[in-house]
Amino acid sequence: MIPTIRTARPADVESVLSLWTDADAEPTHTDDSEGLNMLLANDPEALAVAVDGTDIVGSVIAGWDGWRGSIYRLVVAPSHRRLGLGSQLLAHAEARLTAVGAVRLQAVVVETDPLAVGFWNATGWEQQVERLRFVNG
Repeated sequence: MIPTIRTARPADVESVLSLWTDADAEPTHTDDSEGLNMLLANDPEALAVAVDGTDIVGSVIAGWDGWRGSIYRLVVAPSHRRLGLGSQLLAHAEARLTAVGAVRLQAVVVETDPLAVGFWNATGWEQQVERLRFVNG
């Protein structure tokens, strides 16, 4: 079966969190039900999932703050990697952000994850090496 991509629902939150764990996505302290439910309440279209049958096998967050579009948590289950699903999720995120008015997009990528870096290097996106990212929290 070919996975389909759709907007996530609150009922998907636990499955998304399990996907992130099973796929060895680098954990953060915001990876919890409360955080994802807050995201869905604030921006119901931000989280998209790839579904194969009843299983969530991919995710991407395409956040829009009114100024810049940001892509986070582009994750594909190990069982569905190297099949083009990551590219489909990225295209979905780009289309969503363009539709809401974003003209500049950025992606947060774990620099120490060779699979993630390899994926992004193959996308045509440019790595912006002259910027640092600072976080609080």
